[in-house]
Amino acid sequence: MTGARRLPLLLVPAGLFVLAIYAWPTLLLLRNGFNEVGPTGAMVEAWSLKTAADTFADGFTFELTLNSLQLSLSATAIALALSYPLSLFLFRTKSRFRGLLAVIAIMPMLISGVVRVFGWLAILGDRGLVNGLLQSLGLISAPLRLVFNWTGVTIGLAESIMPYMILALLAGFGQLDRTLEEAARSLGASPRRTFWRVTLPLSLPALALAAGLGFILSMSAYITPKLLGGGRVFVLATEIFEQATTNTNWPVAAVLAIYTLGLLLLLLVLSNLLARGLRR
Repeated sequence: MTGARRLPLLLVPAGLFVLAIYAWPTLLLLRNGFNEVGPTGAMVEAWSLKTAADTFADGFTFELTLNSLQLSLSATAIALALSYPLSLFLFRTKSRFRGLLAVIAIMPMLISGVVRVFGWLAILGDRGLVNGLLQSLGLISAPLRLVFNWTGVTIGLAESIMPYMILALLAGFGQLDRTLEEAARSLGASPRRTFWRVTLPLSLPALALAAGLGFILSMSAYITPKLLGGGRVFVLATEIFEQATTNTNWPVAAVLAIYTLGLLLLLLVLSNLLARGLRR
């Protein structure tokens, strides 16, 4: 049997794994979304759109969607602004410590999300590093509220998605052609003008992919909004967990989960289309 004929057989285990881990649970969620909740709060098996209709008729669902989009946009913008220059430096540097610096940059993704959140609580809390330093310098008289609100969640979420965006940017920087930058410099362009006219436009596809990845990760994040939000930040992910565990309302949780999954798939498609369009 030739290598070309063996390839489909080699893909069978991976295909079965994907079906078992992703496709089957998604189908179960979809099925639960058609069920209803009885008068006693118990789930009643049915084939009805009543649960979905009631969920989307509730204004809180729209508020959750808006909160998720705004939080993801803010966290992605901050992470992208920090990740781009760092990734460009890692891509360009010829230092022998380049590998070590890259490991340090992506190290947060190797640490548990819960550990990172408690680290931010120690830094941003009322008696944390930031407030302690500002008070010791006499810049503030009372602690700033930096946790258990949208500010803390945005900061923590931006930090959590940065390693993934750095990896995406480093992979996308393969499109950068150093000869074009050298040609611009030889024609008298300043380093700043070369960056804005050559480097940045060539980086746009990588930026689009990194931003799309960061946005999707932010939309699906649960640990950071739940713990750093302190029960005061409500997004789609936290509401899904609340409905499934505290309220044991599986039909509503399933509807919200399928809705969130649809949004994530749409965002993924849009980011890929944007990246392809920028490559042309």
